[in-house]
Amino acid sequence: MFAGQASPVLPVGRRWSRDRLLRNLVLGTPLVWAVVFMFIPYLIIFTYSFWLKKYPTFVPAFQFGNYAQLFADPQYYQVLLRTAKIALAVSLSSLLLAYPFAYYLVFILKSPRLRLMLYMAVIAPLWVSYLLRAYIWKTILGNEGVINSFLVYVGILDRPTDIFLYNQFSMVLTLTYIFIPFMVMPIYTALEKIPRNLIEASKDLGVGPLGTLFKVIVPLSLPGIFAGMTFAFCLTFGDFVAPFLVGGPDGVMVANVITSQYGAALNWPLGSALAIVMLIIVLGIIELSDRVERAGRINLA
Repeated sequence: MFAGQASPVLPVGRRWSRDRLLRNLVLGTPLVWAVVFMFIPYLIIFTYSFWLKKYPTFVPAFQFGNYAQLFADPQYYQVLLRTAKIALAVSLSSLLLAYPFAYYLVFILKSPRLRLMLYMAVIAPLWVSYLLRAYIWKTILGNEGVINSFLVYVGILDRPTDIFLYNQFSMVLTLTYIFIPFMVMPIYTALEKIPRNLIEASKDLGVGPLGTLFKVIVPLSLPGIFAGMTFAFCLTFGDFVAPFLVGGPDGVMVANVITSQYGAALNWPLGSALAIVMLIIVLGIIELSDRVERAGRINLA
């Protein structure tokens, strides 16, 4: 374009149409993705949950027998309770490990470079295969693993034992290791956002370190705690790889039962009903966490 030549100006109508097209492309792409890969599959599973199982296949129907079976047969609601118990244990253990670590990074560690290195050391395992991270713990806890080898070497055990593997303890340990980054990240972010003048004011008023921690820091970091516990609980609740590798019969979770219903049992209607119940529980946990977090913010305000 030559010097002094005015740039072309689009008419208002064409400019508005172009802006609307760009806006529809930006907003429409994720919407189409959500409809195609989330809502439609959920709708198909929801439809299957009302069908009837007639060997060797299943037929369309509209009945609630599959849902009734889930609550009438003890094995199904027991596995739901076991899954919730393991998910809660993973959430609490992750919190007990993640909060002191995040507190140390934000308030105690002075070196920004070392802080970044330690933070990335927690986040880096997310770049490694999930299956590999779970299988590592099977190797560590197994008969020929590090723990058994050490106990035999120091003379505590005469021979390797299998008490460290294929039980709920190994499940909680493995899943805590896998999902603890999802606990560290929101807590670290919440602690970083706490104004330092509030902590200084607490100290000026004569409140000790523990009082400042429990009266100022912990309440202000509750959004991060709730977010981290929601992540850990929901991700654990839907996991099926770790129970297969380190869980054993005592560590079967609801996702494993759903997999078996869609696989060996060929009972898609019952598996779909169990999947819908699982989805409702997870959505309920997310909604409850959101309500508690909002209530906490209102009380703090």
